[in-house]
Amino acid sequence: MDPRAISNGPHRRSVLAGTAAGALAVAATTGAGAQPSRPSPSTKIGPWTFRAAGDPAWLKATVPGTVHTDLLANGVIADPFYRVNERDQQWIDKKDWEYRSTLTLSAADLAHDHVELCFEGLDTYADVYVNDTKVLAADNMFRAWTVDIKPHARAGANSIRIYFHSPIRLGLKALEAFGFPIPSPNDQSEAGGLGDKRVGVFTRKAGYHYGWDWGPRFVTSGIWRPVQLRVWNAARIKDLRIEQDAVSADLAELTARFEILASRSGPATVELTCSNDPALSARTTLALKPGLNIATLKLSIARPKLWWTNGLGEPHLYRLQGRLVTAAASDTREVATGLRTVKLVQKPDAYGTSFYIELNGVPVFMKGANYIPNDSFLPRITSEVYRRVVQSAVDTHMNMLRVWGGGIYENDEFYDLCDQNGILIWQDFMFACSMLPDDPAFFDNIREEVTQNIRRLRNHPCIAVWCGNNEIDAAWQARNPDGGWGWKKTLTQAQQDRLTRAYDVIFHDILPRAVEALDPQRFYWPSSPIAAWDGKTGVLNDDLNREKQSGDIHYWGVWWGQKPFSEYRKAIGRFMTEYGFQSFPEFRTVASYTQPGDHDIFSDVMKSHQRSSIGNGTIKAYMELDYVVPKDFRQFLYVGQVLQAEGIKVAMEGHRVRMPFCMGSLFWQINDCWPVASWSSIDYYGRWKAQHFFARKAFAPILISTVLDGDVVRASAVSDLLQDRKAVLSLQVLDFDGTVHWQQDAAVVLKANASETVFQSLADGLLNGRPAERSLLRVRLMDGSETLSENLLYFRPVKNLALPETRIDSRLKALGKGEYALALTAPALVKNLLVSLEGHDATLSDNYFDLLPGETRIIQIMTSAALSEPEATKALTLMHMKHVRAG
Repeated sequence: MDPRAISNGPHRRSVLAGTAAGALAVAATTGAGAQPSRPSPSTKIGPWTFRAAGDPAWLKATVPGTVHTDLLANGVIADPFYRVNERDQQWIDKKDWEYRSTLTLSAADLAHDHVELCFEGLDTYADVYVNDTKVLAADNMFRAWTVDIKPHARAGANSIRIYFHSPIRLGLKALEAFGFPIPSPNDQSEAGGLGDKRVGVFTRKAGYHYGWDWGPRFVTSGIWRPVQLRVWNAARIKDLRIEQDAVSADLAELTARFEILASRSGPATVELTCSNDPALSARTTLALKPGLNIATLKLSIARPKLWWTNGLGEPHLYRLQGRLVTAAASDTREVATGLRTVKLVQKPDAYGTSFYIELNGVPVFMKGANYIPNDSFLPRITSEVYRRVVQSAVDTHMNMLRVWGGGIYENDEFYDLCDQNGILIWQDFMFACSMLPDDPAFFDNIREEVTQNIRRLRNHPCIAVWCGNNEIDAAWQARNPDGGWGWKKTLTQAQQDRLTRAYDVIFHDILPRAVEALDPQRFYWPSSPIAAWDGKTGVLNDDLNREKQSGDIHYWGVWWGQKPFSEYRKAIGRFMTEYGFQSFPEFRTVASYTQPGDHDIFSDVMKSHQRSSIGNGTIKAYMELDYVVPKDFRQFLYVGQVLQAEGIKVAMEGHRVRMPFCMGSLFWQINDCWPVASWSSIDYYGRWKAQHFFARKAFAPILISTVLDGDVVRASAVSDLLQDRKAVLSLQVLDFDGTVHWQQDAAVVLKANASETVFQSLADGLLNGRPAERSLLRVRLMDGSETLSENLLYFRPVKNLALPETRIDSRLKALGKGEYALALTAPALVKNLLVSLEGHDATLSDNYFDLLPGETRIIQIMTSAALSEPEATKALTLMHMKHVRAG
């Protein structure tokens, strides 16, 4: 394994993203999505400045950016993530803010039919002025906004000013006008100085900006995505959609549908070519009329290269170029898409109704995680961050990420990376854990929002499912008077009816109609989780206690319900869309936001960087069940990560063992938006937690899973492969000094795309009188000398194991610049060995593993900074469970 492909290494977060002068891209006679020409001195905008509305002083600004990051860059505020600085920065969202710049236009620019300013994202209530004339009023962070400024523009310098209204002040007005509070428990209004006045639901803006149970409250404003100037004549391509009419291994039949905006009548030629398949081309002519024109091209591909998910095959992409030519102008549009069929299959069976993804006719178990925005300040998210997160999913054998509904419709770059790496996307629309107002203008705003984003994303082969919202149905349960999270209890029946009507309009009318009209080949699911939907307003709420199971499940009996990890093996539905357990980030991350005096999990700072209402105490309570609770702070962080990893391992393996009854396992969550204690498997700085290393093994294509259920030991073999494979099941009972007391080998056949029990025995029979606290069961699937999968089973909780004192022999060898091989061996068992280089970020091929007695483990290490072999050896630090001392 190449350790460079393992992305748990360092990531330096940049305070500023881009440069002010480069914020405006100019596309002359091109359409949106075409490759724009580079800005020239006569057609660029910049620099940008900003101020609090009415302040005399203008400060330097960065676009794309936010008010918060601009204040930080100018030294007005301190690092928002450090200690409890968040509390002192809640004044920012109560003010209005202004941004200004100058756009220089030439006479040639103004000679075009259209001179358009295109804002890819304005956050959120923004009035745009050109030469002091108001040309646009934006009110939705998730929408793009285009305005033709030709009537207001002149040759030379043109002033641009954007006035951002406080989303809090406008939200308070909307709340007062609405007449009663709308349930929205994740809105941290108290932290924002608003008491119980939760106003985020009135604004089409990322919900997590108002706070969540893993994130801070920073209600941002600003020009959060790029601005483009588009000048064009005659006609341009508004959209190019590749419709996959029929796809099989033998033939793909496609329709390329061009939407063309024309300002003049006249003949035009439309053609489609493919850069990586020159034989693929088509052309047609049409007579354009002013307004919207549609041109279609039919294409057939014999024996197409299909797009497959990570682990099943190549995610092949066809790179298509559309071109429009008229007598006055030309335009191009590039699209990369993969040819595949994706279905969400729901068929009655003996256990209820199935719920699984079928890719190219193959039922595929979905292995993955939930995904949130990578930063509280979105413009700081770099290409490096996107690559790191997606590569981390690939490296752990994931094939799906769920883009959660309290964040954003992600940047195209994220979906491009998922396309390229075979990661399917469960795409929520941006609604989560709150009811919504019933204002008709609000509905119209949502219609345009979802229309734009479906059109933007539908060519991506990674998109598998459109989901209406996160957990609103589970929380509300409109037709179940006693169901839900108790939201209805504080409302009158008339108020409940009003909110239910709004819910039905949005999730049972607006969204499904939009998907059907704009992307009918994909599946719409109105809320996650639900058990079933009749296509209208009839919903069967999720319930794990129901005998016949269907739909998807969010299981939080572990963590919120304080149930033991063993419940993960019992509480299993047809598709597990959420489950999780928290841990702290590693000490290097904690040190970035604390002082030494904060290093207690119940200190003010550590509690501030823990947003779960039961947070740090719950971690400790679970730790007490199975582990020695350390006195030392660093050891506590270490044991907490192992605790999380071992717990979620139970769930990941438990779900896979239950296939095909269960066909999806998406843990909460893969990433963080700030340095924090959370359910993530990768922290804010990109450092893998123990859970992510465990996920690599639990989600591997071939898995041997072991469990001690009472006095019964079972081993199950799971294979994602599409062909049967022969293997040898090897079992050994060892003591902690490596003595083998029992062993057995048996030939097995790993059935394709299936799970089955391959071994079962009484634990007492395996131990045969030997002490359980000094014994382990090693189970492997072997193909000759190759280990296909390995798992260790202990007969007692870790705190009750008689872990031996032992030495660890380590030999580190430099292989090249920043690359090392580390050989580790010990005469006795080493439990959950953590390898690190003190003071340095490092990428490791494995970590937090059990080192068996007498065996040599080779770990590959990569560092961002090259260290000499003596320097790396000196920095090498090892920690394991025998080091842990009770508090």
